[in-house]
Amino acid sequence: MTPRAPAAVAPAPEPGAAAARAAEGEPGLRLGWTMSEKGDLAALPQRDEWVAANMANGGFPFLCNDDDNQLVTVAGQENPNGLASGSPPHFEIHADLPLDAVGLAGALDVLAGVAEGARAVWGHATPSGYGGIVAQQFRHPGDALHVPPQGLPSLKLPWDRSTPEVPHFLGWLNYWSAAAARAIGFPDLARDADLLSQARRTASGGWVVQLTDAPLDLDNPAHLDALLRAYERFPEIVGRAAP
Repeated sequence: MTPRAPAAVAPAPEPGAAAARAAEGEPGLRLGWTMSEKGDLAALPQRDEWVAANMANGGFPFLCNDDDNQLVTVAGQENPNGLASGSPPHFEIHADLPLDAVGLAGALDVLAGVAEGARAVWGHATPSGYGGIVAQQFRHPGDALHVPPQGLPSLKLPWDRSTPEVPHFLGWLNYWSAAAARAIGFPDLARDADLLSQARRTASGGWVVQLTDAPLDLDNPAHLDALLRAYERFPEIVGRAAP
């Protein structure tokens, strides 16, 4: 999962500690370790203080639990690219959870907590490998004929967008801050009954919207249809003007 916030908005060093606390959604789970220079796990008895002391280049260092069979990780970094044309660098938090029953059950709460803690504009949670599909959706200059996979729409590149609040793409779980939700016109009670049935309002007035019951699998016709319908519902994300 990857929540994104303008770098100037993300309060350092709090995002690291906040993200770690949010990712600790399971009882007994603690992200109290990091990786040593030798590649070994190193315990962090005073994790939050260690994170504050080791902030670098606008991000915070890798944190994890100590269970290789149920590995949970989180790290933050500044991305020099803006969320839209002329926007400042933005802050990204990358969190990885196991896709077992416990991890899936808590994924929505973890995304909401991590995103809210970082004061993210928007974010997503998707299965591993989904980023490769999204990369093929972005249309680059010089693409005379751009045909993304599986009938998915072409997407504008971030630097071709005018509004940083509009998400760049859709995922399985989608975090939209109150500003992002306004920018894409969500919710519309007349059109969004299905999406609202799998959505949750956050404490700050944002939303986490789940497209499918299970993580997106584009080889599943029902999942692909849900994703296509969501793109049709939100032309702003595709890069078209709303009708």
